[in-house]
Amino acid sequence: MHLRTLRTLAEVVRQGGFSAAAKAVFATQPTVSKAIQQLEDELGVVLFDRTGHRPVLTAAGEIVHRRALAILNERDDMLREIDDLRGLRRGELRLGLPPLGSAELFASLFAAYRQRYPGVEIRLIEHGSKRLEEILLAGGVEMIATLLPLGDDFEFQPVRHEPLLALLPAAHPLAGRDRVTLGDLRPTPFILFEEGFALNARIAAACQRAGFTPTEAARSAQITFIVALVASGLGCAFLPRMIAELRPHPEVRLVPLDAPGTDWHMALAWRRGGYLSDAARAWAALARDMAG
Repeated sequence: MHLRTLRTLAEVVRQGGFSAAAKAVFATQPTVSKAIQQLEDELGVVLFDRTGHRPVLTAAGEIVHRRALAILNERDDMLREIDDLRGLRRGELRLGLPPLGSAELFASLFAAYRQRYPGVEIRLIEHGSKRLEEILLAGGVEMIATLLPLGDDFEFQPVRHEPLLALLPAAHPLAGRDRVTLGDLRPTPFILFEEGFALNARIAAACQRAGFTPTEAARSAQITFIVALVASGLGCAFLPRMIAELRPHPEVRLVPLDAPGTDWHMALAWRRGGYLSDAARAWAALARDMAG
């Protein structure tokens, strides 16, 4: 049993199929299928149910996958500890950032980090917060930026706290208000982010507390497109203040949202009890210093 085979197994699960996993591990699809078959032969169990559109872990596969992730995480922790002995002259930082807010919060940090630690390679992935949390727990990255609150599996360092603003079409009857509640916006269709963005869940939960389920007009992962949809009169949307104010539009009005529990709390997070490399600690320290 080789570590490469275990990593291939983990990628099949993470990518949801053999072809996508092959691209992730820079191999051909037959090579990946053969590696999984050899692992099944070695263990004497079937790891995947292959009858459906996507391979699904069997009960035995769930056990092997869980143990494989633990082994791979230990291996990665060992390599990071060895890299730390080199005093950040080289190494790797595996980092996950969400699309929403990264340009505003982390672009300058990224540049400052590369200037200070040119020998550290940054491997960056981008997903919504919920997906990043899953990847972090699976060992795919060492540190992520995500929204608070977090579960007990994580430790975190706060980065930024911003209230939400409602984005309303200029002709909307509430566009001139000093502030609005979610109840005020109940008749207006909501324009939300794509699935996987933690902000969606925050808004949905607040609407439930207000006693209604919003009507969805559209979903998108692109902030500029969401602003354009609001400007066209399709519905209302919600953005953290710092992000909304950087994207003015003549046909969109920004109105503070009066809804407890909806504030945008961005934080850096890592696995509780997991080894945190010097490269990751340096990223967190620089983020703290630059935030003042």
